[in-house]
Parts: sequence; C-alpha cells; structure tokens
Amino acid sequence: MESRKKQAEQKEFAIITKAKDLVKHTFLMTNERRFPKKYRFTIVNRLHDLTIDIFQHIQEANELDIADPQEYRERRYEQKKALTKCKTVLFLIELSFENGLISDDQCAAWSKYVLDVKYMTASWRKKDRERAVAMQRGTPPRR
Repeated sequence: MESRKKQAEQKEFAIITKAKDLVKHTFLMTNERRFPKKYRFTIVNRLHDLTIDIFQHIQEANELDIADPQEYRERRYEQKKALTKCKTVLFLIELSFENGLISDDQCAAWSKYVLDVKYMTASWRKKDRERAVAMQRGTPPRR
C-alpha cells in the first residue's frame, strides 16, 4: 500500500505536489497560537482560501488539452489565476510578518513554498505557449 502511494506521488505532476505542500504548510502556519482570533477572519481565512484556490487552478489547468484552442485559452486563464493568487498570498505573508505574527525565518520559508509554485507555474505557462506556437506551425513540440 505504501509503495503504491509513493508511485502515485512520483507520477503526479510536480507542480501539483508543490501546490499541495503549499496548502499543507499554510494550514500548519496559521494555527491559533500564531494568529490570534482577531486575524482569523481576515488574514487566516484568506490564506486558506487562496492556497486552496491556487491548487485548484493548477489542477484544472492540468486537465485541459493544449491541442484544443478553447481548452488552451481556459488553461492559460487558470494558470494566470494561480499566478495572481500567489502574489496575493505573498502579500498576506508579508503582512503577517509586519504584524509580528511570524518570524523572519518563518516568513522566508513560507514564501519559498509560494515562490516555488509561482515560478513553476510561470515556466509551465511559458512552455505551453511555446508548444502552442510549435503546433500552429506544424512542428512537433519539444519535450
């Protein structure tokens, strides 16, 4: 059973794994000890919602076929939404640091989770664009 789980994780698209890690880390970081009740409905709930949304946008984009023009547009849109929400999460992490809710090291580590997802999504989006252009020209896409 354990080996099947590891095999499934290895086959999973790397960015999806990174997005899952971001969600898990966000839930870990936003416990009641770090974030008093007055921040629960402002910063904490937004962070939870945004990181889950990022995961969902990446998952949905990955389900869409680049060869279909309509799905390709939808895929680009989902990737863009994930990137925009990464920027918002980074701002909320910065805000948490400025309000003394997390340390400098915690801010840096948490931000790295977000930046990993952001940079991987941006790279994926760029590669999709290159593949789409190659498909329009009739040349086989590079891998």
